[in-house]
Amino acid sequence: MATIQDIGLSAAINILGAVVFLLAFAFLRLQPINDRVYFPKWYLKGARESPSHGGTFVRKFVNLDMRSYLKFLSWMPAALKMPEDELISHSGLDSAVYLRIYLVGLKIFAPISVLAFIVLVPVNWTNDTLQFSKVEHSNIDKLSISNIPVGSKRFIAHLAMAYVFTFWTCYVLLREYGIVAKMRLRFLSSEKRRPDQFTVLVRNIPPDPDESISELVEHFFLVNHPDHYLTHQVVYNANKLAKLVKEKANMQNWLDYYQLKFERNASKRPTTKTGFLGCFGTKVDAIQYYTSEIERIENEEAEEREKIVKDPKSVVPAAFVSFRSRWGAAVCAQTQQTSNPTVWLTEWAPEPRDVYWDNLSIPFVSLTVRRLIVAVAFFFLNFFYVIPIAFVQSLANIEGIEKAAPFLKPLIEEPTIKSFIQGFLPGIALKIFLILLPSILMFMSKVEGLTSISSLERRSASKYYIFIFFNVFLASIIAGSALEQLKSYIHQSANEIPRTIGEAIPMKATFFITYTMVDGWAGVAGEILRLKPLVIFHLKNFFLVKTEKDREEAMDPGSIGFDSSEPQIQLYFLLGLVYAAVTPFLLPFVLIFFGFAYVVYRHQIINVYNQEYESAAAFWPSVHGRIITALIVSQFLLLGLLSTKGAGQSTPVLLVLPVVTFYFHKYCKNRYEPTFVKCPLQEAMKKDTLERAREPGFDLKGYLMNAYIHPVFKGDEDDEKFSIADEPETEQVLVATKRQSRRNTPVPSKYNGSESPSLPEIVNDQRL
Repeated sequence: MATIQDIGLSAAINILGAVVFLLAFAFLRLQPINDRVYFPKWYLKGARESPSHGGTFVRKFVNLDMRSYLKFLSWMPAALKMPEDELISHSGLDSAVYLRIYLVGLKIFAPISVLAFIVLVPVNWTNDTLQFSKVEHSNIDKLSISNIPVGSKRFIAHLAMAYVFTFWTCYVLLREYGIVAKMRLRFLSSEKRRPDQFTVLVRNIPPDPDESISELVEHFFLVNHPDHYLTHQVVYNANKLAKLVKEKANMQNWLDYYQLKFERNASKRPTTKTGFLGCFGTKVDAIQYYTSEIERIENEEAEEREKIVKDPKSVVPAAFVSFRSRWGAAVCAQTQQTSNPTVWLTEWAPEPRDVYWDNLSIPFVSLTVRRLIVAVAFFFLNFFYVIPIAFVQSLANIEGIEKAAPFLKPLIEEPTIKSFIQGFLPGIALKIFLILLPSILMFMSKVEGLTSISSLERRSASKYYIFIFFNVFLASIIAGSALEQLKSYIHQSANEIPRTIGEAIPMKATFFITYTMVDGWAGVAGEILRLKPLVIFHLKNFFLVKTEKDREEAMDPGSIGFDSSEPQIQLYFLLGLVYAAVTPFLLPFVLIFFGFAYVVYRHQIINVYNQEYESAAAFWPSVHGRIITALIVSQFLLLGLLSTKGAGQSTPVLLVLPVVTFYFHKYCKNRYEPTFVKCPLQEAMKKDTLERAREPGFDLKGYLMNAYIHPVFKGDEDDEKFSIADEPETEQVLVATKRQSRRNTPVPSKYNGSESPSLPEIVNDQRL
């Protein structure tokens, strides 16, 4: 059980680590050689030039201006200086709203912390219940509800604060939901034209023996959306081709590396081995080997392209259909297309850079089976991960370690070592066990078949939150309290065990305090240092970079990583709300996390991160729902805790809170969530009318024609080379609503000329 000395040592270690990271960042970011590591976003926008281009040789690598080192903390006010509107213009709405999650934490927990320390801490401290209890405890636990005697009237203070905390949290959430909803609508109305505003993704297109997928799509939308359909692009299964393109790029990197190595030392030809990772197999000339490998892959790539062009089976039953207006796209995306609800399924298309192309080729009928398999796998992952969680909790139990390894007892009993084990080691061990988890959960989400990167990240974030809730929060409490109070459980009657658990659960706050300092303090400081991207950039810059374009490609700005970062934030909401009325001593640690993380991530979003997509804050309903979940869990936990403390008469009073909170969430869901999942037809029509008035001659068809072509079919040149010349529009032609095949209808489409653009035409254009 961690004592105040253990917490103090852990705080000292983590604060020292955070300070070291911040000082290292303050020094490294000032060096010209690191400029592309710490300010890559400005380079990608073309608003910053490398400081190593001019000056003396030394100044190209080292900053010799001593005055700049005196302002090593200037990045903090600079990060807070940019107004929110400018931040949205600079980084997008997703990034700006993501930062508001930290602000919500500050708004919720700053007043709650003050109230808890003014009201609850004195109420808990001025008792001596734990002093005469058999339960293992420390001085910190005297600040918790466990120190209140059974049946005491002092629980009225905790009941009152539970109501205050609930109503304040709901008020902040309601206000923020309204603000974010207005920000989303304003962003969508003011945003520049984007292909996804006019495009719908159509899936599960039923087969027709007489028509190709492309002809079938064109016919269906000409008949059912005759005034609004513009063009379409069918989806090809190019996953194998994409792998070949990726493999060729990897081989090209190795070839560039060995060519650069040979240029630096022309007296010796570089060699490599043909086996695994270049460490095994026959030794060969490296330049010749990788040149031949690239030629081989290029031949395979050409064959695969030809196969895709000629094989009708390469076309999957899905298509991106574009419309003449946002209004037409909104009507199609938000309505059922046929009497059979399982075919011609429509949804808003992701923006082109948000499309996850690998999953578009998955048959729609297999998605249900895939999701069932993933759900079962996720259940077993949660179940078996309890083992390492229990191991982490055993590290916080000195007696358990001494029993497992008696020879370590003299070392462990040293005060400093004991404080290190109980105050720091459990937090860092849990952090290590969770490192690989986001990648595993993202893989599971990809198996489910989601078609956009944003939806993959949101689904992975949901899994991560569930995992954190059950394994990090509940499992840590149950396993930790059981290990610490094992002696008490053995030597008491069965009807006394629930009361012992009720006293022990609040004491796990010490473990979560240590984890907050490791992950929320030192971890956030480590994020701004960017040690891994720093090392990788300099390795690439030394071994691979030949041109300025190579240097830009060597930059790794990264992104927010919503799938892993948001659930971790939600853990702190959960801890803060659960322990606010139970162990208020935890609240300042959570509050410091939200404040520090807000400043750090604001700096990263302004200067570093280059977001992969823009979803216009579509994730906010999930954020809101998880905070509500944490609030309801905190209410039930307090309800159960008071029932073990002889305050069962308070049950009816506390039961009101979960009911009120649930209906509050239902109100918010009905009031605001449609803004995040649907496009108002009124707003779409308004935007279309304004655009037609401002740009009456805009070539929308040319703009949309090649927006949703698979990236492997696009060259390095502008996308205009793939566009097909528009034919002059003819008079509107009536199209029969029933026909067996388009081949039997000689009338050309007024929208796409004779037929929709085909992949062979695109590929042939690319080869010209």
